[in-house]
This record gives sequence, C-alpha cells and structure tokens, in this order.
Amino acid sequence: MISRFLTNADMLKSPSFHLHKNPPMLYKCARNALFQLDPETSHDLSMASLKLMAKTPAATIMKAQVPDAPRKIWGIDFPNPVGLAAGLDKHADYLDGVAAMGFGFVEVGTVTPQPQPGNPKPRLFRLPEHQAIINRFGFNSKGVDHLIEQVQRANFNGVLGINIGKNKETPNENAVDDYLACLDKVYAHANYITANISSPNTPGLRALQKADSLIELIQPLKERQAKLADQYGRYVPIAVKIAPDLDDDEINMMAGVFTDTGIDGLICSNTTLDRTAVAGHKHAKEAGGLSGAVLMQHSTEVLRKLRTAVGTEIPIIGVGGINSGTDAAEKIKAGADLIQIYSGFIYQGPSLIKDSVTAIKNL
Repeated sequence: MISRFLTNADMLKSPSFHLHKNPPMLYKCARNALFQLDPETSHDLSMASLKLMAKTPAATIMKAQVPDAPRKIWGIDFPNPVGLAAGLDKHADYLDGVAAMGFGFVEVGTVTPQPQPGNPKPRLFRLPEHQAIINRFGFNSKGVDHLIEQVQRANFNGVLGINIGKNKETPNENAVDDYLACLDKVYAHANYITANISSPNTPGLRALQKADSLIELIQPLKERQAKLADQYGRYVPIAVKIAPDLDDDEINMMAGVFTDTGIDGLICSNTTLDRTAVAGHKHAKEAGGLSGAVLMQHSTEVLRKLRTAVGTEIPIIGVGGINSGTDAAEKIKAGADLIQIYSGFIYQGPSLIKDSVTAIKNL
C-alpha cells in the first residue's frame, strides 16, 4: 500500500497528469483503497500521503481551485472562511500537507501539557452508511513541546489555531493549571487558541462546561492572556469549544458566562454522545464521540441558539456535520462567521473545501 502511494506521488509530478480534470474521482479511488484498512492505520497513511503530496504539483493545483473569499475576524485576515477542525492533525506533524489543500485556516491539537497515549485501540470507527465516524482517542498527544517543534519546522505561514486541553490524570480542580501551561507555551506560535472543554473522551472534561467551573477556567485564561499580550506585543484571541449535547438552559447559562468573561470566540460544536441517528448500526454502541453528516442538523440548531444568546459581538466557528457546500452555507446562515470541516473532509476529500468556499461566497 505504501509503495503504491509513493508510485502515485511520482505520477503526480508528471506534466502529463491532469489532476484538475477530476480530483473527486481521484480521491474516491484513494479513499476506497484506504477504507479497506483499519481506520487508524488508514488515517495515519492518509496524513503521510498529504504530507508527501504537498511537495508535488498536485498541491498547487488543488489549492488554486479554491476561490478567494477573504474574511477578517479578530483582526486576522483569513483567505477564505473554511478551516480544518482540530483532531485531524493532533500533533502538527502534517501541517504543510493539510495546509496545501486550500484551507483558509488550520487548527491543530488537541494538545496536552505532557505526552499521553490516549485510550486503548481500537478507538476509531467508520459508519460509511451514515457518512459518520465515532472516535474515542482521548486526547492522544505527543505533548505541547513536540507540537511547538513541529510548528516551528513547518513552512506554513497561514492562519494557525492551536487547540489545548488537559491531561487525563489531571483532576478537574487542577484543570486550569494544564490549560495555562499550554497557553503559555503556544501563545507565541498561534493566531488563535482554542480551549477544548467538550471532548466526550476524557473523563469528566465536559463538567468544565458547568457555570462555576466555566468561570473558574475562563477568568484565569483571560488574565494570563492579558499578561502574554503585553509580553509578546500581540493579542492572541481565545475561543472555547463546546459540546452539541446542551439544552436551552445550558446554552443560555454558558452564553452569559462567555459574555461576562469577555471570551473572544466560540467553536460550536464538538462530537455528540447521542446515537439516535445511527441506531442499529454495528458500531452504534461504541463509546466515543459521533461526528459526520448525522450531526449537521443538531449542531446547527445549537449554533443558531448560541448566536441568539450571545448576540453578534462574539465570533463563532461552526463545525459539525458539514458534508457539502450547502451544509457550509447553512452554518453561516445560522450565525457562524467561519466554519471548519473534519469528517466530511475524510468522506468527500479536498473538493469539499472548494465547494464550501464557493457556496459561502455565493450567499
């Protein structure tokens, strides 16, 4: 399999190879081959292939197909509003490869202060009938120092978000220490920073979304942010990534905290624990977070309510279930300023970036 991809990489360098004629078909063929493998092995091989492709003419062609659609959020110039969600490149090992696909911004992580293996394998499951994925990685991380080294080595000069979390063994009462440790280290290297408090795969993490815990986390982060802004002479916004499994009272409570604490942005949403949409599937009872097309309607409704609750001042990145340009446009209409893709990128390939940017541009 690896030799086949290396051969394909040589083919891509050939002047006679016209990727622009049918990139979705090329991706579909590669995906069909990769889907014969164990999901996590397939993921690692796909990312290595993207890294290799970044050095070929194919990357230039694919990136050129994405139209310009600039947005200015947080004073940052985004070349287009479609980003890569955290989770695909957890360690920033493949930053140049994913950036070459034409994303307007890339978010790496979630990264933890210390390296940790995450949950035991298997921990990634495909549900192709639903264009969905279940994962329970559990913040597998090579640690924040490794991520910073990779960012420094990369040639990437676009908009970079770094998603931070806590180590599994750190109790919630000390969680803020882990977030602050990561914030200190990544601040100089990020255009924005995301505090992930909504992964369902780290025990107790979502409890940080409760009122008192949320305040006790955000206030110290904002205080440290002000000190770091003075130290580095640049203000790096902080966003919070929330779960889709929230009722109206929880959304309104969190919105009040976000407004009162002056949080810079929100990412809505993470994966869901709800299995209603995939009931009966052989993987439906696997522990972990469900993502993909089945999440679109629910996460967009939470986004719409969140936008109403926080008003127009706080930027929101919409993520969850985007599988087409139409889905991307729907997130914007629901109140998102930017969007991110992950599972849809795995199922649809790089053409989803172009389709999403085009659909949003045509709104």
